[in-house]
Amino acid sequence: MVNSLKNYLGISILLMLACGILLNANEKQRTDVGYDLKITGDLRVGYVDYDYNNPLPSSALINRGHTDSHGYYIVPKLSILTPTYRNFSLKTTVAGATDFGINDSDYESRNFVFDSTDKKSFVLLQELFISYTNNSHNFTIGRQELVTPLIEADDYYMYSNSFEVVNYINSAIDNFQFHLGYFHKMAGTWDSGADGTEFHSMSDASGVDSRDKTNANDSGVIYGAVQYKNEAHNFKIWDYYATDLYNIFLTQYGFENSINNFSYNLGAQITNYKEVGKLAKNNYTNIDYTIYSVKFDGKFDNGFDFATGVTKYSDGEGQGATLGVWGGFPSYTYGFTYSYFDAGSLQNSLIYKAQIGYDLGKIGLNDTWIGYRYTDYNLDSKYSKSASLQAQNDMQLHGVRIKYSTDIGVYFTGTYEYRTLDKEKDSSALRLIGGYKF
Repeated sequence: MVNSLKNYLGISILLMLACGILLNANEKQRTDVGYDLKITGDLRVGYVDYDYNNPLPSSALINRGHTDSHGYYIVPKLSILTPTYRNFSLKTTVAGATDFGINDSDYESRNFVFDSTDKKSFVLLQELFISYTNNSHNFTIGRQELVTPLIEADDYYMYSNSFEVVNYINSAIDNFQFHLGYFHKMAGTWDSGADGTEFHSMSDASGVDSRDKTNANDSGVIYGAVQYKNEAHNFKIWDYYATDLYNIFLTQYGFENSINNFSYNLGAQITNYKEVGKLAKNNYTNIDYTIYSVKFDGKFDNGFDFATGVTKYSDGEGQGATLGVWGGFPSYTYGFTYSYFDAGSLQNSLIYKAQIGYDLGKIGLNDTWIGYRYTDYNLDSKYSKSASLQAQNDMQLHGVRIKYSTDIGVYFTGTYEYRTLDKEKDSSALRLIGGYKF
């Protein structure tokens, strides 16, 4: 009871501060509170609804036991940034999530906002890091919402991931960036394999068998990268070594160009997951597969745009223990809301994506985009099975999204997606998430 009261008190303080700053925020979307300190923030509200055709009392044989889930949430976030002194600066962020007790906890098992066990409001010191920047050098250490290709903040939902990390970036050579760092812990209710309302080691936050987590002994992830980018070409190589778990190697090439009133983006990507160390010496979790993915996206001056992609998974194991963990979604072909969560396996699968969108600003609705996405998963029935062990050949996703975002910080994303899957009941998802950033 005491902890709950502390949580609600913390949330209330956050909300009052956020509202006060919101009312006084200047046109630069930041508030000077004296001594050159700057406050920024995000007051986010949302409603999510996942219909698995599996209401309580739920069945473990329907949609892998996923229970119908829905709920309303408020996620306030406040940050304080110090001025730069001798190339050093400091940032701290406090964030939380609450439903103020209005939701039915029995229907929150798949909402991914609270901890899945206690389903309670919480407050977290999400960021506290020191940054050093000097010419071509940038060094940060502490808790932060870092973004890298396969471990990232993933701030597209209600609550973003944050990491305890050491990060160094060197940009001394024109068009090149070199990255080196170490992820120690993470928090994040959407992408952590542990209680995401608290910081846990990267090994505990992974998706491997619990015995493999124990063997990894709270290990972290070492990473390094080289990136090249000019006006047309973008090439990157990233490698993540999760000690006694697995190694991830990503190589990606992109090409951008325009012809008259049409601009386009071509991309190709290869991602390899391979077990290492203690995990490679046991049979608890097997990880050894590669993802091949290509895309072709385009945009016309008349407001229309499209996105297409194809992804092929190799005939190897480990997708369920690795994909999406730590915030990384490597390929170009995921759905708006669903991805691989309901299919029995993506082993040896082939995926297609086709999307069309339109900038409604062309007809007077400024800052608004609407789009439709179709994603088809051709599953290998040899590997993909339903909860009742029936073979699955195909999964299809139909999604509609509307996005609104302004220069003054107001934003909203509404998404509806309908999913069909062999040998399972149809399901759907609705996300209505908006807020104000200042």
